[in-house]
Amino acid sequence: MTRYFAGKLGEALVAIWGVVTIVFFVTRFLGDPVALLLPVGASPEQMQALTAELGLDQPIWRQYISFLAQALTGDFGQSFQFGRPAIGVVLERMPATIQLALTAIALGVLIGGTAGAIAAMRRGSVAEFVVMTLALLGQATPVFWLGIMLILLFAVDLGWLPTGGYGSPANLVLPALTLAVFVSASIARLFRSSMLDVLKEDYVRTARAKGLMPATVFTWHVARNALIPVVTMIGILTGELLGGSVVTETVFAWPGVGRLIVQAIETKDFPVIQAGVALIAAIYVATNLIVDLLYALLDPRIKGSA
Repeated sequence: MTRYFAGKLGEALVAIWGVVTIVFFVTRFLGDPVALLLPVGASPEQMQALTAELGLDQPIWRQYISFLAQALTGDFGQSFQFGRPAIGVVLERMPATIQLALTAIALGVLIGGTAGAIAAMRRGSVAEFVVMTLALLGQATPVFWLGIMLILLFAVDLGWLPTGGYGSPANLVLPALTLAVFVSASIARLFRSSMLDVLKEDYVRTARAKGLMPATVFTWHVARNALIPVVTMIGILTGELLGGSVVTETVFAWPGVGRLIVQAIETKDFPVIQAGVALIAAIYVATNLIVDLLYALLDPRIKGSA
């Protein structure tokens, strides 16, 4: 088991390094941020001085080595736009992103898990048809369109909820619901498919033949084994949402990491872009390491081979 996770950790570190390296070089193609930082009509001497101050006059390889050395200590430089450490600017936005992501995941697991179980246990019924149809629509609906429709219905027409913003539980409802639709649809379809596969296994038929209560068979023999692929999906979705849901945060003016990175790209704020992407990569990789651990605990075959 130790060797298994040591290998996974090594892969994770390589993945983070690769993402950070790609982002470093891609940001250099966004253009020169100096012109945006100086007032209109700035002299060439002022531009040259600021370029040197930001270290952008150095060869690209030297900038990269310096960047990696500082990044290892969590120092991504000063934000061009805010004039403060870039990692601090990004971390300030994390609570909003975490709140939105975890709420959406919780709703998605609750709704999707229940719907998937109903569809599997009532195969061929109207309930299964309705659940699977809604799940397909939920996965196919663009997030930005759904968000706008929810705003028009619940905020503009009915006036029940605010159109956006941050600070109160009411502000959280619409963006969390928007994300939860896709999450619940994905989980419902996968959980149903996984449960149908498990229901065909010999050990399930044996448990039923022994006279075990249906609830016991479902809990200990069906649901537990059907959850293995679902846990993987939940981990992937959690990592993606914790990394910032750019579209949803933009539609609802939610002050999260995703929206911050978009703003940083528009203003060519290299340090914030690099700090934000590095943090997202670290969160995504850490989430998947946790998923690997849970996967091994749920599936004895992995535990035995590790």
